[in-house]
Amino acid sequence: MSAAMVRATVRAVSKRKILASRAALTLTPSAVNKIRLLLQDKPEYIGLKVGVRTRGCNGLTYTLDYTKEKDKSDEEVLQDGVRVFIEKKAQLTLLGTEMDFVESKLSSEFVFNNPNIKGTCGCGESFNI
Repeated sequence: MSAAMVRATVRAVSKRKILASRAALTLTPSAVNKIRLLLQDKPEYIGLKVGVRTRGCNGLTYTLDYTKEKDKSDEEVLQDGVRVFIEKKAQLTLLGTEMDFVESKLSSEFVFNNPNIKGTCGCGESFNI
C-alpha cells in the first residue's frame, strides 16, 4: 500500500501544441531533484505514482503517492534516474504534460503544466478536459 504524498497544482497551458515525445510526462530538473530527495531515505519505494481522481469543484485532480511496485497497466517514465509511474486512468490526461516542482516563501508543490486542460478551479487543484 502506498502513502499519500504532497499536494499538487495544475495549470492549463494555452497556445502550446502537444508534441510527440517518448514519455507522456516530462520532468523538469527541479522535479527530478525533489523526487530524488523524497525517495532518498525510503529504499522500500521505487518511485512515485501519478493518478487521477474525481474530486474538487472542476471534476478531476491529480494524486501523487509513493509506490513499491509497477502495476501491469502503469506507464513508466524514467528520467535522470528517477521513476514516475502513471496509472492507466491518468495516462490520457497527462499526454504532453510537464511536471515541475515550485518553491516559494509560502508553499512548495509539484505543478503539472498540462496543455490538455480546458479549465481549472480557482485554487488550481482540480481541472477538466
